[in-house]
Amino acid sequence: MLDPIRLKILGSGSALPNKNRFHSSQLLEVAGRQYLIDCGEGTQIRLWQCVGRTSRLHQVFISHLHGDHCLGLLGLISSFAMLGRSNNLEIYSPPGLEELLRPQIDFFCKDRNFEVVFYPFSPYRPEVIYEDKTLTVSTLPLKHRVPTCGFIFKEKEKELHLNRAMLDAFSVPISAMKSIKLGADFVDERGVVVPNAKLTLPADKSRMYVYCSDTIYSEKIIPLIENADCLYHEATFMDKDAQRAKDTFHTTASQAATIALKANVGKLILGHFSSRYKTIDGLLDEAKTIFENTSLATDGGEFTF
Repeated sequence: MLDPIRLKILGSGSALPNKNRFHSSQLLEVAGRQYLIDCGEGTQIRLWQCVGRTSRLHQVFISHLHGDHCLGLLGLISSFAMLGRSNNLEIYSPPGLEELLRPQIDFFCKDRNFEVVFYPFSPYRPEVIYEDKTLTVSTLPLKHRVPTCGFIFKEKEKELHLNRAMLDAFSVPISAMKSIKLGADFVDERGVVVPNAKLTLPADKSRMYVYCSDTIYSEKIIPLIENADCLYHEATFMDKDAQRAKDTFHTTASQAATIALKANVGKLILGHFSSRYKTIDGLLDEAKTIFENTSLATDGGEFTF
């Protein structure tokens, strides 16, 4: 059975935080690795409250250079330095972030035992910006007031499962099993070829998580996120404030739900809520009329898929 992908919501608010909603930040855990997505003020506080250990966190992905998505970085790096971190920290973002942060890092964190390495990416075209043995991370160009990208986390293709009964029936040696899992046929001592399909069972489905940061409603992203297992999409406003959403290049809850429906995703999570709403239940109600499998991001909440 596959280990679940875990998504911890560290901050679910928009530009103005309140006592219940910190600025945007999430921690995604896949196959024992941790990936931080956006890092607004308060991120390190939520990390210690909700996650604890961050020894497996080596990559940070910043969607755009608005303060509510990146001003928590300096505090986080400073705390890592005081805690004796030795592993390098990689930060992926649109251009300009290193220019802003490097002088502060060198001033406040000069005694750190690790390097902060910046990897700028183009916010105007989709591209793979990171990969490891488990997954790839691709950018999702969005339309906001500053250059902005979402992120697509996609597991790599998995190996086929071995059909133990058929392996025994054809006397397949252990030495051949690795190549069979990778799709090779088996040739026995007599030169008889046993097709791979007879010896294997289908691989587990590769899962996909999409983080759609600040953006005006745009159906251009649909072909890139189709059939995602889980989509996080900003939903700053309710329908009654649709004009405000348009003016500020944000999205309403029903618009986010429309994207989820048209992209045929498995689950929708709404976040980045405006502080003008004392309760956010209305956003959930509006979205559910269009896409039933919708949930609200709340600080400290966790989703698995």
